[in-house]
Amino acid sequence: MALTVGFDLDMTLLDTRPGIKATYDVLSAETGTFIDSELAVSRLGPPLVQEIGNWFPPERVAAATDRYRELYVEYAVPGSALLPGAREAVEAIRARGGKVLVITGKYEPNARLHLDHEALGVDVLVGDLWAETKGDALREHGAHVYVGDHLGDIVGARAAGAVAVGVATGPYSAAELTAAGADVVLADLTEFPAWLAGYAA
Repeated sequence: MALTVGFDLDMTLLDTRPGIKATYDVLSAETGTFIDSELAVSRLGPPLVQEIGNWFPPERVAAATDRYRELYVEYAVPGSALLPGAREAVEAIRARGGKVLVITGKYEPNARLHLDHEALGVDVLVGDLWAETKGDALREHGAHVYVGDHLGDIVGARAAGAVAVGVATGPYSAAELTAAGADVVLADLTEFPAWLAGYAA
C-alpha cells in the first residue's frame, strides 16, 4: 500500500499570515468594523466564521464571511508564501511513491488557488474541515500520517488513527504540541524528509 500523508495548509505548508492580515484590513475598511488583524492571524486554524463572529454581530457574519472570501482571492493568495521545507516535504513523499493530501479548514476554492499559485501539486484537497472532521477525510483517503501546526490537527490525526506530526510553525510551541498528543514534533518542515525516511524504514 502506498504511503499516504496529509498536511494542513495554513502555517503548515504556507505562511498565510501577511495575506490574511491584508484581507482583514480591507474588510475592516470596507465595512467600517474594527478588526484586530494582528490578533486574528495569531490564531489561524478554526473555521473562518468563528473568527468573523468575534468582530461582527450574528446577523452580519454570513455576509462578512462571503466578502472576506471574495477579497481573499486578490489579497491573501498572492500575499502568502510556502514555509521552509514545504516543497521538499511533498517531494520526499513523491520520491517514495506516496500520495499527498491537503486537508484544511480553509474554504476549498481558495485553498485550491493557493496550491495552484505555488504550483504545489497534491493528489487530494479537501477544505472546510476542522479538528475531528478532518479525521473523516483522512480515514476516507487512507492517510497514514497527518502533519499540522494546530492542536485541532492533532485531534484530526487521532480521530483517523494516523500518526500525528506537529510542526512548531504556527501558534503552538513544540512542548504544547507534544502535551496535546502529537506523536512527533518537528521545528518545521525542513526536518520532515529525514523523519519520513526513518518512519518509512
